Amino acid sequence: MNKNTEISLEKYLEKTFMLDYENRSIQNLIHIRKWNQLDDFHKIQKIYNFIKDEIKFGYNINDTIPSSRVLHDGYGQCNTKGTLFMSLLRAVGIPCRIHGFTIDKKLQKGAMTKLSFRLAPKNIVHSWVEILYDGVWYNLEGFIIDYDYLSSLQVKFSNCKGAFCGYGIAVQDFKDPLIQWNGNDTYIQKEGINRDFGIYDNPDTFFKEHSQQMNLIKTILYQNILRHQMNHNINKLRVGK
Repeated sequence: MNKNTEISLEKYLEKTFMLDYENRSIQNLIHIRKWNQLDDFHKIQKIYNFIKDEIKFGYNINDTIPSSRVLHDGYGQCNTKGTLFMSLLRAVGIPCRIHGFTIDKKLQKGAMTKLSFRLAPKNIVHSWVEILYDGVWYNLEGFIIDYDYLSSLQVKFSNCKGAFCGYGIAVQDFKDPLIQWNGNDTYIQKEGINRDFGIYDNPDTFFKEHSQQMNLIKTILYQNILRHQMNHNINKLRVGK
């Protein structure tokens, strides 16, 4: 790797307000899991699996909370789980960036309560994380839905043999979605994407340009009532109720 390449990659390792990987809770987690002692492949794989399955699918107060808050919450959706994922990756020296989109809200039907679905904008701000490994950029989106939640849905909709859209999922193969990382792209909501905003160095910049459009009343309702109802609904689905 030449000097110019090293300089160009520095922006994909930088700390930001949202990527606050020097926070004590982030550093303690890395130390306990011994992720810094691994080679790059296993750093990515272990952190990816942690984000996917140990940070449960759920809705935080907003998209712009720092990674330490996502870790504290213990749950997140595409944007917030992505923030924590990026923060952990950068903390162990893995370059990463964010790719922004919107998705059709119909893929959230079932995960959202009826009221929250009705009040939600048609197009919801979405993102996935792109990582640089062995000279190749990989698209990683499959970490959004945790194993327990997905498994319960696969039981609930056991007759589904092909594509599936709803409950936070939009895939071509519901029985065997491409969600495990072994040096490949992963996806879980890709089929619901309807607009591409492009690539950004960090989530702070992306969300300054593309925040979710909701009026004040809807924002207050979402933050204080609706998201808690949605998380309760998701937890019931996760245990098969």
